[in-house]
Amino acid sequence: MTTDSRPPLPPFTLETAVQKVRLAEDGWNSRDPEKVSLAYTPDTQWRNRVEFVSNREEAKAFLTRKWRKELDYRLIKELWAFADNRIAVRYAYEWHDDSGNWFRSYGNENWEFAANGLMHRRFACINDLPIGEAERKFRWPLGRRPDDHPGLSELGL
Repeated sequence: MTTDSRPPLPPFTLETAVQKVRLAEDGWNSRDPEKVSLAYTPDTQWRNRVEFVSNREEAKAFLTRKWRKELDYRLIKELWAFADNRIAVRYAYEWHDDSGNWFRSYGNENWEFAANGLMHRRFACINDLPIGEAERKFRWPLGRRPDDHPGLSELGL
């Protein structure tokens, strides 16, 4: 897979920003660190909670650790705002730890893209809410969220 270009490219329109958000959601729902890392520039800069990432290899290592800890991970992202080469999203994801404790993690991200459509900067703020298994709302089979599954607004999240 080439990493030279990752459409849609900035500057974003409403349509292309929504598309970019869904593509990012689909990628993260794959839980494939190698595949996901290719959506970022080689010198990508991240802040994720208290962890800082400063290149694609560190991003891949971060994602590998993340999905070893956050089991049965399912994510929904929603466009919040966009302008030129930047997109803001809100999101929620559900996961459980190795003891079977379920969580819904809520967050906001600010993204900045290079001209080739690869994400150069990612700033994430996240809060974890312990939930019971019966409180889960994201119950599709692991992988891409089905097109007919409600989004965050439709779920009241």
